[in-house]
Amino acid sequence: MSDLPRPGVVARLSSTPSDAEIDAWHDVVTAAHRHDMPAAVPGPGRVETAGQLRVPAARSRIVRLAVPSPDGAYAGIALLRLFDDDVNRRTAWIGRLAVRPEHRRRGVGTLLWREIRAVLESEQRESVSLELEIGSVGEQFAKDRGFTCGLQLVLYVQRLAYETAAPELPDGYRFVEWTGAVPAANAALFAGVRNAMADAPMGELDQQPMRWDAESIAAAQRGFVERGGMLHTVTVAAPDGTYAALTEVGVRSPGDLRAQQYETAVAPAHRGRGLGRAVKLRMLQVLRAQETPVREICTHVADDNGPMRAVNKLLGYRPERSVGIFQARTAE
Repeated sequence: MSDLPRPGVVARLSSTPSDAEIDAWHDVVTAAHRHDMPAAVPGPGRVETAGQLRVPAARSRIVRLAVPSPDGAYAGIALLRLFDDDVNRRTAWIGRLAVRPEHRRRGVGTLLWREIRAVLESEQRESVSLELEIGSVGEQFAKDRGFTCGLQLVLYVQRLAYETAAPELPDGYRFVEWTGAVPAANAALFAGVRNAMADAPMGELDQQPMRWDAESIAAAQRGFVERGGMLHTVTVAAPDGTYAALTEVGVRSPGDLRAQQYETAVAPAHRGRGLGRAVKLRMLQVLRAQETPVREICTHVADDNGPMRAVNKLLGYRPERSVGIFQARTAE
């Protein structure tokens, strides 16, 4: 380790990185994951990595940073998401910041952070956030650079085989579901119930839930598919034809054993009818019918989101680890 030269430059990748650049990036991500995370937590697949680098998330621009090492690989990487929607135009998100274990304590992380700050200042962003494991070396690194925890979360995991109850809906309600991007005929209704997430707990963060319409919600789901993932959506149609509830589960790389639970929401006018539990139970049926390799689903829930925690407990979700959304202000 002592004979490794100290890297001293930050490279910015283009929006169309080569396969070699993706491989070098993915090597950093997987090495850091193996070193930092429990063995039971699956690491990201290469398809997921390539998709994140090549296909931006909805209403965002992506900055891709890497610190080359003398052997031609990368010593560290960072992915910065610059939001373009009106409510989040003054903030940003660090989607990835990782340093290979053998290159740590050599200034690589500091180089990446300095470059991130330079981008934030040039883009006139007032704050930036990222997700970190509580108690990790990453948390201490972030705190040393002015980050504070703005939203405490717990990551829960559910085994697909745990819950086999059939979903039940009130009279007049029915399931509407699809795999992949939302069909055009469903997009406006889907956007309507997706905006029910606007009252989700955001703690002390500047970042706010996006407001969706038919075009933007279709682009978001289409982008997930274009990044190489498989996306499953279950909604509930109310008697008046509007959508009353939804849940989304994504598999980010083919062959993944763990799927990610994204949004689950119930429109305010339809709460208290058991729709949150019903869409999640129906999703389990969908995943089993697809005969995918997925064996479990993980989801993040804020500590103060009592209704969703209660639903997940009924469905057999178990807490796996604590994470936090940390935020720093660029002017501090």
